[in-house]
Amino acid sequence: MGRIYTIVNQKGGVGKTTTVINLGAYLANFGQKVLIVDLDPQANATSCLGVDKNTVKGSTYDVLLGTATPNSLVLFNDRLNISILPSSPSLAGAEVELVDQSDRESRLERALTPLTDRYDYILIDCPPSLGLLTLNGLVAARDGVIIPVQCEYLALEGLGQLTHTLKLVRSGLFPDLKVRGVLLTMFDGRTKLSVDVVAEVNNHFPDNAFKTVVPRNIRLAEAPSYGLPVSSYAPDSSGGQAYEGLASELLKGDGVKDPAMG
Repeated sequence: MGRIYTIVNQKGGVGKTTTVINLGAYLANFGQKVLIVDLDPQANATSCLGVDKNTVKGSTYDVLLGTATPNSLVLFNDRLNISILPSSPSLAGAEVELVDQSDRESRLERALTPLTDRYDYILIDCPPSLGLLTLNGLVAARDGVIIPVQCEYLALEGLGQLTHTLKLVRSGLFPDLKVRGVLLTMFDGRTKLSVDVVAEVNNHFPDNAFKTVVPRNIRLAEAPSYGLPVSSYAPDSSGGQAYEGLASELLKGDGVKDPAMG
């Protein structure tokens, strides 16, 4: 049965979508069947895989509203060997339309459950907020959340707020919700601040911080404009090597042997 991880942080610009796309691509390179679920109305993950968010026939909006099943909307990129359940601008209205529904926080979890036998990894990309869409992502995170944290001071404050939200979700909706790992992103070894943030995160999350640290890297920023993950655009770049390392670290921690381990 496949694993479901939600990539979440209510702060924007920390590398959530970059992590979803590139982690997913390297997991696929390592022979895993991967589905990316775009739960962000901005649909950046959808666009990053070369899908036009304005012309998709259906999206996560339809799944949450119950008008379509995920299986009927999943698109497969045969070049990258990766699947995506796309987003669309209409998803922005889902929070309002679901607010009166009794099962509004668990719709995604119920919709994805039948897919866990088809995929080894399902990665959910959440919007930069703590609203109903993100709650759906958290409740669906059967195997935990992955939290990208930018190496800057304000990111630490946001991490505290997110930690509080996770506690609320555990107390009211999903008692077994856990943190799979905290991922440090946009690291710049030339600055004392980046080094201090790494030390601070490792101090507060000694058992949850990934050993892999993602550096600032122009290739990571360029790749989406070509509709490609960094594994296809610039695999030898420092960003590419970091996400390859993250995929290996995740697989090893999950007890899955990947080709890089021999």
